[in-house]
Amino acid sequence: MSTTQRCILLVEDDPDHELLTIRALKKANIANDIHVARDGSEAVETLFGPDALKPQVILLDLKLPKLDGLEVLRRIRETDSTRTLPVVVLTSSDEERDVVRSYQLGVNSYIRKPVNFTDFAEATRQLGMYWLVLNECPPAN
Repeated sequence: MSTTQRCILLVEDDPDHELLTIRALKKANIANDIHVARDGSEAVETLFGPDALKPQVILLDLKLPKLDGLEVLRRIRETDSTRTLPVVVLTSSDEERDVVRSYQLGVNSYIRKPVNFTDFAEATRQLGMYWLVLNECPPAN
């Protein structure tokens, strides 16, 4: 049975972006555990497998191997146990259709990854402060 945990699920296939995100969160003094899924199938297994994780927030890239981020988001939103989990798309995609489709599927926020590390670190700090400190999640099912 899954329980809500004060952790972050980072779904990211680019090892450099993974390291930058983790570094930026730690630099912002975000102490939550960070679980990483490196493709869409691993994200689905993490959320729906026998040891299902219910993170406080999911940071979801869209361009993923095996299952893309939009398919992962669709599965999250169609399942009662995960429907209310906060999902933030954190992607380099600047395609308008990705933004529109993400919101149609129920994403909570869509953030384009800034190109330079200073801007990326600041965006990640603000994202961490909002979703992990200020935001109140719904109670676990």
